[in-house]
Amino acid sequence: MDHQPPHGPHDERHDHDHVEIEVDLDAGAKLPGEPPALDVLLSGTVFLDIIFTGLPHLPRTGTEIWSTGLGSSPGGIANLAVALSRLQLKTGLAAAFGEDVYGDFCWDVLANQEKVDLTHSRRFYGWHSPLTVSMAVNKDRSMVTHGHASPTGADELLSPPPRTRACFVHVDLHSDNWVKQAKQDGSLLFADVGWDPSEKWAPSMLRELLDGYHVFLPNSVEATRYSRTDDPKAAARKLAEIVPVVVVTRGGDGAVAVDSRTGEEAEVGGLNVNALDPTGAGDVFGAGFVFGTLAGWPLADRVHFANLCAALSVQHFGGSLSAPGWCDIATWWRALSCRPDDGLRGYHFLDDLLPSHGCATVRRASPTIGLRGNP
Repeated sequence: MDHQPPHGPHDERHDHDHVEIEVDLDAGAKLPGEPPALDVLLSGTVFLDIIFTGLPHLPRTGTEIWSTGLGSSPGGIANLAVALSRLQLKTGLAAAFGEDVYGDFCWDVLANQEKVDLTHSRRFYGWHSPLTVSMAVNKDRSMVTHGHASPTGADELLSPPPRTRACFVHVDLHSDNWVKQAKQDGSLLFADVGWDPSEKWAPSMLRELLDGYHVFLPNSVEATRYSRTDDPKAAARKLAEIVPVVVVTRGGDGAVAVDSRTGEEAEVGGLNVNALDPTGAGDVFGAGFVFGTLAGWPLADRVHFANLCAALSVQHFGGSLSAPGWCDIATWWRALSCRPDDGLRGYHFLDDLLPSHGCATVRRASPTIGLRGNP
């Protein structure tokens, strides 16, 4: 299928027309009846992320160290929401927000700056916003988080869920009725999965969790342990027996993907970028893959595009506000497209995708929140 540029990349913060969608899956994203209100629907926890970078090492007991960089941004499920919205997919988020200054900041950034639809989100008095402090060291990070259980669940916020072309779900042991309803309405289901605290990595449990999903995006550790293999490509092939499309991310080494329905396989290497902070890179990768899937691209192009989005994100603070907009993608490709580099061969589909005119930049994480200007 030819690549069609998204509508209005010249103004990614304000123009959110739908991307034309053509997906060849049984429960594809081309829904009958009235057009869906959203392209992608999400639910989860929003954190305020405070990110320290430039640390020589993690602090040792009884010592203090200084960082050379600091950023603040919404985190958690906000990483995925912003990354999707910056690609001009109409993105809805159902989440609880505290009625505190942190909640004010996260709500304002998501709803007003990033144009994420918070119609199904709510503010809760007396419940404070969860907080994560992330410390980036040697291209990895360690985190400390504080928070309390959400005062409401996704099924209460999404009763019923709005019609959407796709849902991206962090699957766990409890079942969400809103996801089942969305699938019945024809939505594509994308899934990721977290660390198994039992460390049993039971394949039978994974099969139960992923029943009915169309796309699964684990990282290499999750994929190899659940599949009982020692190679990401072998893991992707094994997991594709459960979910039609499996993409295994390998951090800075790229990703491998298998589509068991078409027989397509793709392997993409990492891009050479100056990594500042890997927080949220997996979420940004997922957003890029969702975009390519809803646009009907071949598997290899989807993986290349997702890989590029993730690589561009690690050059900035945090997860959500590090996500690239179309201007970032265009700038990268115009700077590198003429280089005789075999590693860039898989990105030439961007020639037909990106606009030739200018585009607006996106905002990045700032060192603080609520900074007031001159009176």
